[in-house]
Amino acid sequence: MAETQAIPSQALIDIATIEDDVIILKNGGIRQILIVSGINFDLKSEDEQNLILYSYQNFLNSLDFSFQCVVHSRKLNIESYLRTLDELAEKEENELLKNQVSEYQAFVREFVEQNAIMTKTFFAVVPYERSAMPTKKGMLAFLPFGKKQEEPARPQTNEELAHDVRQLRQRTEQVVAGLQ
Repeated sequence: MAETQAIPSQALIDIATIEDDVIILKNGGIRQILIVSGINFDLKSEDEQNLILYSYQNFLNSLDFSFQCVVHSRKLNIESYLRTLDELAEKEENELLKNQVSEYQAFVREFVEQNAIMTKTFFAVVPYERSAMPTKKGMLAFLPFGKKQEEPARPQTNEELAHDVRQLRQRTEQVVAGLQ
């Protein structure tokens, strides 16, 4: 049997480099990623919920570009917290308090085992792609049928990259203002 070669992880990642908080992709596109704080929508009153939805809808309608919302969920790891409780229980001289800390620790451990406690991080990915004008002649030359779409090359000059970064930063400022 022929052995299959493992693909290096760099081949799976479309990132060429990261400079000044800007991700430069291999295809020439650039991205900026924002960490966004979340809100507990369910704890808001109906009026507040409607206001939030209306504001978010207006924000989305004001954009002339796409952006991506990413939610990263991870099960909460409480082992360091439980070790801290262990240390507190060992140092405690009062037996009643030592017992209460141990019971609390057992409660927290059991609660987390029975209920998946998740921590969530929210990101907004703001893109900028240099628009490419079709080079082929003809009215239907811009349609992708029957041909492989070519990816734009990375900006070749520092001036082009600086222009693209300025455009990206304007978009980023618009997203930040809209999400506040």
